[in-house]
Amino acid sequence: MAKLVDSAWLSARLESKEIVVVDPRRPMKYLSGHLPGAINIPMYQAFGADGKLPGPAALAEFIGGAGLGDSITPVLYDSPEGQNAAMLAWILEFLGRRDVLILDDYYENWKESGGEVRYKPVAAPPVKFTAHENPAIRVTSNQISGETGLKLVDFRSREEFSGEKAIGDDLPGHIPGAVNLVWRELGSPPERILAPREKIAKLFAGAGLKPGDRVVAYCRSGPRAALGYLALKDAGYDVRLFDGSFAEWSRSGLPVEKDEKS
Repeated sequence: MAKLVDSAWLSARLESKEIVVVDPRRPMKYLSGHLPGAINIPMYQAFGADGKLPGPAALAEFIGGAGLGDSITPVLYDSPEGQNAAMLAWILEFLGRRDVLILDDYYENWKESGGEVRYKPVAAPPVKFTAHENPAIRVTSNQISGETGLKLVDFRSREEFSGEKAIGDDLPGHIPGAVNLVWRELGSPPERILAPREKIAKLFAGAGLKPGDRVVAYCRSGPRAALGYLALKDAGYDVRLFDGSFAEWSRSGLPVEKDEKS
């Protein structure tokens, strides 16, 4: 799983040849200021026109083409609310990386605190990135339908979960049996990507999650649930990400629950 590091740890290693700092935000944000030496791997570009992630080979080509290779440790950072870094961290873990680090400090706070900032893009040549697929952290709609004992956590807004609000062609509501935890409640902006562990533990306990539960995190298309996945992993849960999430579930015509008041 990805591990969190603080600003002091990263500041002391910015010149190290053993790490590469990765900015997963959109290019315009990257060009508006980024950490020294940071390469840009815009997370939105990882998704296809259908809003889904491609296969492992295509993801590996995308990441290697942006300059992240096999022999160097990635350190990711983000702006609030952290879903870009969380999504890229999950993708890297899905592709077999076990050395992913995430700065538990947003770019804006890094800059405000006097951290070094650069504006010129870093030209990173394409390098080899080898995919070693790790299916144990991913779940499909068929597995959700076929397996018993899964605890589904929907990290969308309360309005989306209840069915009061639907995005695009989605059916209003949620996957049957799911509980709702709004992804924004997991963070602690503008300083930290995750709220204190005590607060997150209370949120999970309040949602009925118990140690040993087999948890599935989902949202609409993956990134919000990726932050949930990061928080659940950090809390010690056995969790998988449904990266197709509710958009795929809804398109597939699978059953949906809607709150009665909606």
